[in-house]
Amino acid sequence: MDVTAHAPLHGGPDALGVPLHDFSTNSNACGPCPGAVQALREADARHYPDPAYTALRERLGAFHDVAPARIVIAGSASEFIHRITAFAARRGERAVAVPAHGYGDYTRAAQALGLDVRRAAPGAGQAGTGLFWACDPSSPLGTPDLELAAWGRPGAQDGALRVLDCAYAPLRLEGAAPPMPANAWQLWTPNKALGLTGVRAAYAIAPQAQPPQDLAALQSLAPSWPIGAHGVALLTAWTLASTQRWLRDSLDTLRAWKAQQQALCESLGWAVLPGSLANYFVARPGVQDLPAALAALREEGIKLRDCASFGLPGQVRLGVLPPDSQQALRQAWIG
Repeated sequence: MDVTAHAPLHGGPDALGVPLHDFSTNSNACGPCPGAVQALREADARHYPDPAYTALRERLGAFHDVAPARIVIAGSASEFIHRITAFAARRGERAVAVPAHGYGDYTRAAQALGLDVRRAAPGAGQAGTGLFWACDPSSPLGTPDLELAAWGRPGAQDGALRVLDCAYAPLRLEGAAPPMPANAWQLWTPNKALGLTGVRAAYAIAPQAQPPQDLAALQSLAPSWPIGAHGVALLTAWTLASTQRWLRDSLDTLRAWKAQQQALCESLGWAVLPGSLANYFVARPGVQDLPAALAALREEGIKLRDCASFGLPGQVRLGVLPPDSQQALRQAWIG
């Protein structure tokens, strides 16, 4: 059996290797962050990490001003998505609400456990029990997730399990971040913001009112040592003031590159969808056979993310890249 036929769709490297100009991921194109790279070089891989990640959880707790007991270390965002979905199923939930357009692992994890999947009506604040997902800025559109406002309403205190995916929160280029709902988990994956997506490490922050037995149950579903020495090094570097300064400085560069890249797409006759707040956006190239066009670009070393799997056929998501990559896209498209 060809296992690749059932592999999830993601951006980034593929059977042809690493693209020369990879617009298909949302990684920070100003990276990798030098301080994080140095931390990875100095990581001591001779030994197991502390299985309780005591020092790391204390650092992350201080960084977010929460008790370390609320920090759950995860192998990656995808690992935690599957783990908390399994937790939801184990406690008797039968339904998972996912964004209208969003990361496919929310649905894949639910389907793997036989749970019902329903698309959340933006801003409707669906009541009742179940597992609810939101992402702000959203992917692939980069727009605000209107579900968050509904989560904060008094009627939303219904015992549902809510998770806010904060993957792109550090890469917000416009507008103020929305308030974090007190009744929601937060899932953080700093590797995108640091330009180091090859290092798999993440963490979640439990709501303050989450019962301790729930945290213990989630821990019982985790493998031993979900992250290794390099994951510990990455997450530790994430909490440093120097890393956060580098990130803030990179956002100014990304804003300028994004404006240039959107103008380039429009000059090619592509329709750029408005509203993206992050370091990526969606555009409609307007070709009859988009998969064939994307395959031709891939042969030229350029990769874009087909949005068909997000429920947006005929459109592509483009992570913001430097001007030389933008010009490579232009030359390949116009021939």
